[in-house]
Amino acid sequence: MTQDNGKVDMSAVSTRRKQMVNGLRQVHISNYEKSHAEIIMGFGRFVGEKTVQVTLKAGGTRALKANRIFLDTGSRATIDLVPGLIESRPLTHVEVLELNVVPEHLLILGGGPVGLEFAQAMRRFGARVTIIERSQALAHWEDPDVSDGIAQLFHDEGIEILSSSTITCVEGISGQSVTLHVQRGDGETSVQGSHLLIATGRTPNTENMGLEVVGIKTTPSGHVQVNERLETSVPGVWAMGDCAGSPHFTHISFDDFRIVRDNLAGGQRSTTGRQTPSCIFIDPELARVGLNESEAKRKGISYRLIKIPMLAVLRTRTLGETRGFLKALISDDDRILGFIGFGVGSGDLLPVVQLAMSAGLPYTAIGSLIIAHPTFSEGLQSLFSTGPLKK
Repeated sequence: MTQDNGKVDMSAVSTRRKQMVNGLRQVHISNYEKSHAEIIMGFGRFVGEKTVQVTLKAGGTRALKANRIFLDTGSRATIDLVPGLIESRPLTHVEVLELNVVPEHLLILGGGPVGLEFAQAMRRFGARVTIIERSQALAHWEDPDVSDGIAQLFHDEGIEILSSSTITCVEGISGQSVTLHVQRGDGETSVQGSHLLIATGRTPNTENMGLEVVGIKTTPSGHVQVNERLETSVPGVWAMGDCAGSPHFTHISFDDFRIVRDNLAGGQRSTTGRQTPSCIFIDPELARVGLNESEAKRKGISYRLIKIPMLAVLRTRTLGETRGFLKALISDDDRILGFIGFGVGSGDLLPVVQLAMSAGLPYTAIGSLIIAHPTFSEGLQSLFSTGPLKK
């Protein structure tokens, strides 16, 4: 998607995105039509027991009554109460996808998944990119070798990183010119850019829904309070996904639905102890399931470590992308406690490891498999054929 002069054609990028989104939306709409479910577009609010009033997008209102009500209202980007921030009209993950131009200099608040993915994408489109992160490291919840690896990756691609930085004031308008006043250590500096992207967290969409009218409790963070079966404090009302405080992943929201569905059919499923796989789609990918070293140490869990460089995964050599590593935490009885993949194709390695973890299989069960050569999965054989080291 480049023009003759070699620059990225963002209008073509935007068009392709819209085509993809519209295609997926049509799939979902078709599924609804086949199920004969009714879709009502509008804003719903509890006005009484088992009663929701919808302010319709097309105008007017409509009252709905039901014995079972399910809340899945999602979340939105958090915009902190920093002087001038709201007034600067910053981009969120929604608006940045609608850009028709490559930002001259994109400033990104936050070094989490959203910030990391857009930082690399926009840098590769040709923008100058600066990440401002309040913690000491990008992806600070991960182990130091992961955070350091991402920092080196971004450094090599020319992405600027301001860590341990707090925004004190914002001036200007995103899309024109914006200046951030930044507190770093004992001093203050400023950084100027053309666009500003907010990626500092998520806020649940639970305001003004009349939850208090029917006694639905919320947590201090504003999420709907639920038990392990995703039941709210009011019988006949369930909540799932981001608004219920579940890990903010599409696949977790889908599992929330399965928990509610199966329990309504007489099952006994819950959120307790379930796996939470994740993948950050930078290049190369960062994938994880289970414990990392930092968590194991904090919880006092004994483990042994297996780690190999991605260079040992022969498929990476055929692609010319050998950066990163694979590692796993092994229990004293040889079960897999956690897996981290920082390298090309890492996300696709998760299901095999998850299955072994769910079944309580020893790590050697994967190491003894015959795996097609040369595939990314062959890296699991290399990893789990390695003797673990005591930590």
